[in-house]
Amino acid sequence: MRLALNLVLFQAGWFACVLGAAWGYPWAGPAVVGIALLVRLAQSVERRREVLLLLCCVVLGFASDTALIAMGWILPIRGSVPAPWSPPWLVSMWANFGATLNVSLAFLKKRLLVSAVLGALGGPFAYYAGSRLGAISVPDPLWGGLLAVGAAWAVGLPAMVYLAGVETESSPLPPKR
Repeated sequence: MRLALNLVLFQAGWFACVLGAAWGYPWAGPAVVGIALLVRLAQSVERRREVLLLLCCVVLGFASDTALIAMGWILPIRGSVPAPWSPPWLVSMWANFGATLNVSLAFLKKRLLVSAVLGALGGPFAYYAGSRLGAISVPDPLWGGLLAVGAAWAVGLPAMVYLAGVETESSPLPPKR
């Protein structure tokens, strides 16, 4: 039940962010993701650790998407945030994704190579889907933008998976109990 709820909330957050931005309601996605994150935190045994993981995902996502925007590889619907900064609806998608790392994507822990391949393939697919739904544009050549997104996600997903699974004293996250 917990796994199914996690998947449903992730998909609801993803569609709310993408369609909200595309249809002129850029704050709808962050609102839905906020509710999904509250549900995830209510389920979590280690809330403080989960919050820190989500914050790390937000920072990583903001930096990654802002770099992709600054280099002209992706052009999201802006809303009230000036270029090249990543808009809140796009940043909240990274928190939404982070909420899956200890539930539906927990199988990726200790599988960093698999997570890199999944990121390299899944990241461009998600951004392409977002472009088809009208939330972002990927300028020509399309393959160049998707390759850049794939490279970012090939590094970003293993980093997030590592943070979700790390249990050492040198970790930026507090140790698991």
